Parts: sequence; structure tokens; C-alpha cells
Amino acid sequence: MMEVLVGFKKTSLVDYPGKVAATIFVPGCNLRCPWCHNRELVETSPEERDGLSPLSQVLEQLQKRKKVLSAVVITGGEPTLRSDLGSLVEELHRMGFLVKLDTNGTLPDRLEKLFSVAASRPDYVALDLKVAPQRYGELLPLDLGTEAPQSLGEHTGGENLKRTANLLVQYRIPHEFRTLVLPRNHVTDRDLTALAPLVDPSPWYFSAFRGGNCLDPRWNDLEEPDQETVKALAEGAKKLGKPVFIRVSP
Repeated sequence: MMEVLVGFKKTSLVDYPGKVAATIFVPGCNLRCPWCHNRELVETSPEERDGLSPLSQVLEQLQKRKKVLSAVVITGGEPTLRSDLGSLVEELHRMGFLVKLDTNGTLPDRLEKLFSVAASRPDYVALDLKVAPQRYGELLPLDLGTEAPQSLGEHTGGENLKRTANLLVQYRIPHEFRTLVLPRNHVTDRDLTALAPLVDPSPWYFSAFRGGNCLDPRWNDLEEPDQETVKALAEGAKKLGKPVFIRVSP
């Protein structure tokens, strides 16, 4: 496994449902969501990222904490950009941990490769549903966003999102869907209607945007949605017949 610098949170009671988990943050992302709160993992070069640790050291810490932890969450950035992600999942499984993967779902070929091998298949997946599939071109880096989404191959977010949702069912991986309620009605009932066909009986969680470290600093000044706004959007999804829940940020 190639060495890589990652972020690390030793203990979390909220990142893996029902489990005491540690969280590994993998740098790099193929999207540029302006509201992203992990700016340091997305836009800076590896040598500019503060607070990251060699993966080998993180694995050593996990080994020492096996009596405390039952699971590890791999998040980002977008973890599937790592060609050695499968090796990491396999290593965590060998250590006795359950593994949860957080993904934006836009790289289904890589996910299928991961899922097709039992040892590298995550035990749980959280799939982000950001906006309507046809709007994913808005989230591409500027050097890609000027092109037609159909010409972007692996970066074609909308169709790839649908493929990822199908893969979760095909490989029978327990999973959840997540939608962030954004300021200024950036996510609308129309987005939910377009996303709803992707959502199977697994839970669909809604939570409120929180500013402070956004990829686009202008988003830090926007008014955060209140719980009534979150509830209203979640109710819209519920009317579409989906199993909807509201997740309150700690």
C-alpha cells in the first residue's frame, strides 16, 4: 500500500450508525461543491495540508484502539480517487473493524471494483445526494465545468450517481442517502423529485448546512437554514414515499 497523508479523528459516536468508530479523511475530490466544509482536503496540495498524518501511523493507532472501536469510517474528499482504497478496506477488515465508506457516487466503475471483492467491500455506505442528477455539472471543477457533462466521461455525475445507487442494491450493501439542506433554496423540491427514484427503502437523511470553512468563502456569510427549513424539505421527500429522517449536527 502506498503511503499517503490522511486526516484522522480518533473517536466518533455519530459517523457510523450505532457504532463507536474512528474516521479517516482522505484528501482529494473530483467535485468542487462551493459549500464543502473540508476545504483543506479539496483544494490544497498535499504538502500544504496541515494536521494530516501518515496512513501507517493512523493504522498503528487503530491497532492500539481495537478494544475501544468497532468500526472505521473512510471519508473525504472523495475516497474512491485513491487507487489503493481497496487495500485499505482489506487491511481494516483484517484488523477486525467494520468499514463505512462515504462517497459522492460519481465514480461507479471504481466503486464496482471495490464492491466486487468481498474483502474490500465496505460494510456500510453513505451516498451523498447533492442536487438533481442533471445539475451535477454545476459541481465540477472550473476546468471541466465549461464542457458538456456528456463529454466528461468519468466525471458525468448524474448518470454515474444512478449507477452507484444500483450497485448498492446489486451487492446488498447496507446504506443510507444524505442530502444537505443549503441556503437560499439551493436544493429544491424539484431536486428531490429528480433524486427520489434513486432512493430505495434505505434511510434518506437530511441535515442543515453549517458555514465556517467553505470551499467558496462567500458561503460562510450565508444564513444557515433553520430546523423548520430542513423539516419542510424533508417533508417534501416524505410525500414522495421515501423513508426520511432529520439528522441534527452535534
